[in-house]
Amino acid sequence: MFFLGYDIGSSSVKASLVNGETGECIADDFFPKQEMKITAHKAGWAEQHPDLWWENLKRATQSVMAKSKIDPKNIEAIGISYQMHGLVVVDKDNNVLRPSIIWCDSRAAAIGDEAFDAIGGERCLSSLLNSPGNFTASKLKWVKENEPDVYAKIDRIMLPGDYIALRLTGESRTTISGLSEGMFWDFKTNSISKMLMEHYGFTDSVIPEIAPTFSEQGRLTEKVANELGLAQGIKVTYRGGDQPNNALSLNVLNPGEIATTAGTSGVVYGVSDEVKYDPYSRVNTFAHVNHTPDQNRLGVLLCINGTGILYSWLHKNAGGGSLSYKEMDAMAGEVAIGSNGVGILPFGNGAERVLRNKDIGAQISGLNFNTHTQGHLFRAAQEGIVFSFNYGMEIMKQIGIQPSVIRAGNANMFMSSIFRDTLAGISGATIELYNTDGSIGAARGAAVGSGYYKSFAEAFGNLKKIKTIEPDLSKKAEYEAAYGNWKDLLEKFM
Repeated sequence: MFFLGYDIGSSSVKASLVNGETGECIADDFFPKQEMKITAHKAGWAEQHPDLWWENLKRATQSVMAKSKIDPKNIEAIGISYQMHGLVVVDKDNNVLRPSIIWCDSRAAAIGDEAFDAIGGERCLSSLLNSPGNFTASKLKWVKENEPDVYAKIDRIMLPGDYIALRLTGESRTTISGLSEGMFWDFKTNSISKMLMEHYGFTDSVIPEIAPTFSEQGRLTEKVANELGLAQGIKVTYRGGDQPNNALSLNVLNPGEIATTAGTSGVVYGVSDEVKYDPYSRVNTFAHVNHTPDQNRLGVLLCINGTGILYSWLHKNAGGGSLSYKEMDAMAGEVAIGSNGVGILPFGNGAERVLRNKDIGAQISGLNFNTHTQGHLFRAAQEGIVFSFNYGMEIMKQIGIQPSVIRAGNANMFMSSIFRDTLAGISGATIELYNTDGSIGAARGAAVGSGYYKSFAEAFGNLKKIKTIEPDLSKKAEYEAAYGNWKDLLEKFM
C-alpha cells in the first residue's frame, strides 16, 4: 500500500509517494522549479493566491504518478503539511475571496499587540499560551477592519492546509493543532477561544468542523481525482502545520526532543509536556500533532523569518545567479570563523517574533571594500542565520527546552557543512540528519491516520539517520567570540 504526502510551502509545493511496507519514498517532485512568487503590495505584506498552491500541487502529483507508474487505486491515503499561520477566506460556495495573507506578512502585528493589552497579558498567555500577535486571528481582524466588503462574504476561514483539504475532498475541516497556531484555541477550556473571538468580533460559525489530526477527514472527489490523475475515494487522513509536521517527520513527538529546519524561514521546535510560555511571545507554544486534552504534547517554536531567503537573495544578487549553492559554500569555507569582522543580521523578511515583533530589516556590518570578498558575505550570512537560531534557543532554555540533540532533514541550509558545524559549535548540541522531509512526513502521517501503522514506533521504525555532527570543542572560543560580536550588532539595531 502507498501513501501520498504533500508539503504546501511558500517557496514550492512538494509531493512524495511512500511505500508503507518499506517506508521508502519511491517518487517525489516539486513545483515550481523557481520559488513561488510572494506578492507584497506594501512593506511588510506577503500574499499568495491559493490557486497558485493548487496548480503546483497538480503538477507535482502528475509528475510523481508518472515517475512511479503505480496504479492510483493502490494509494490508501493522503497527508498534508502546510505553511503555518496563513489566512484563507472562502464564501458559502467555497470560492476564495482574496489572496491568502501568509505567515511572513506582518501587517496585523499592531492589532495583536492591542488585543494583548486590552484583554490582559496574563489572561492571553495562560489561555492562548501566546500573545495574539501577528497570527491568523489578527490577520482576520485586519480584513474585518480594512476590507469590510470581503469580510461580509466570509463563510469559513481556513489555514492553507485546510484549504487544500477542502479542494481535495469538498469537506471544510480543521484541527486543534491548526486552531492553536492561529490563536483560536483556549488551552484552559479546551475549546475555541471565546475570549479572543468576542474581542475581535468573530462568530464561531466561521470556524470549520474540528477533526482529529490523525483521522479520516474526507475523501477525494471524482472531479479532483480526474484532475490529478488519482482514484476517487482516496482518504485524507492527516494534516499538520509545516513545523509540527517537520517534527513528526523526524519522529520528534515526546518531551525533550528537538527538531529544526532552515528553508525560506528557520525553525527550532521542541516538544514539552508542561504548559509553559515566554512572557514576551518571542518563542511560541502550540498544540503538537499528537496533543490531546488528556495528554499534553506542546510544541515550543522558535521561528526566524529570514534564513534561507537571505542565502537565496545572496545567490541571486551577490552571486549574480551564476554560482551554485555548492560553490557559494566552498567560497565561504575559505573564510575563517567570524568572517573577518563581517556581520549579517538576517531579519529582512518582515517582523520577527524573536525580536518582539520588531522589523529591523537585514543588516550587513563591517564590510571593507579592500579586504572582503563574496566568500566573506556567504560565510557571514550562514553565521548570522545560525546565531539567530542560538539567540532564540537561549530564550527556549528559559522555559525548559534544553537542546542537547537536534534532528533535521538533510536539506536546505543543513546541506552546508559550515552551517551544520557552526550550529553544533555554538549550541553545544549534537546534530542528527535524517533521510526525510515534510512531504515524506505527511505521507507517514497519513499512514498513521488511516490505521495502516498502529503506532508511531511502527511508522518511524525504518527512519534512517544519515549523518551525525558533534560539536568541535577546540573551536568553541572562536564561535563564542563571533557570536558575541553578532549579539553586539543586534543590540545596536534593536
